[in-house]
Amino acid sequence: MSSRGNDEMKYVTFNDGNGHVVGALSKDGAVVYPLAQLGFDFKTMVELIEGYSPEVEKDIEAKLERAANGLSIDAATLAAPIPQPAHDIICLGSNYVAHAKEGPSYRGRENEYVLPEKATYFTKRVNPAVAHGESVPAHVDITSSLDYEAELAVVIGKRADHVSKEDAYNYIFGYTILNDVTAREIQRGHGGQYFFGKSLDGFTPMGPCIATISEFSSPPDLDIKCRVNGELRQDSNTRDLIFDIAHVISDLSQGIALDPGDIIATGTPSGVGMGFTPPKFLNVGDIVECEIEGIGILANPIV
Repeated sequence: MSSRGNDEMKYVTFNDGNGHVVGALSKDGAVVYPLAQLGFDFKTMVELIEGYSPEVEKDIEAKLERAANGLSIDAATLAAPIPQPAHDIICLGSNYVAHAKEGPSYRGRENEYVLPEKATYFTKRVNPAVAHGESVPAHVDITSSLDYEAELAVVIGKRADHVSKEDAYNYIFGYTILNDVTAREIQRGHGGQYFFGKSLDGFTPMGPCIATISEFSSPPDLDIKCRVNGELRQDSNTRDLIFDIAHVISDLSQGIALDPGDIIATGTPSGVGMGFTPPKFLNVGDIVECEIEGIGILANPIV
């Protein structure tokens, strides 16, 4: 059963011909309205996040109901919701049980999996984030094991410093979709360090929107899927996270203050390319679609 309502607000960043602007989506997601057209002076998504409140959300909702002359989402040139995050994306490694078993299996060490006692964190460089519909470079000169990872990404809404688990969801602005594209042999070839193999240019598709937390349950209970050329590869639910979102925000914030607009990628479920026998890595021409209930579909071609 879905843990969301039908009224979550969704925001996108798009190019209006003069540069990036922030817009609110209509309830059916078919039309985008620039926030400036609605009377709000938020020039970037991070400015919106920093200025957001329940009152602002209600005001935007009310103006959306009366808005006219929006832009069809199909005609909009989307950017990633936060095109250039101020900080590297914080990522969770092996945070779904079945996926945590895929890594050792791929290395021929099927019996090495042990349920972790502590979360594995790493960061992913963004230079810049790739939008829905934009291409992901295959980097065929340095990798032949390009892989996909559909992930629910948490967007921090206000400064989080020494936050309790019980209060953690109050620090979230919303959720988006992130594809943690990975070059597996580079990931394995640098002493087990994830950063290089996950941070090549163009390896962070994100979007298509940010859905605000207001209409999601806490914790969220959302189906997460990934398809490659229409073939369903990943099919899971966020309730299968090993370390849930509240734990992660609280854990990190004990020593790292999180800022508005910071992004946490919560890990990927089983079904990544390396998990198949033989592996099903990505090739030039493939289309990867990451889908999360209540947010949408993030689709990108490999070039």
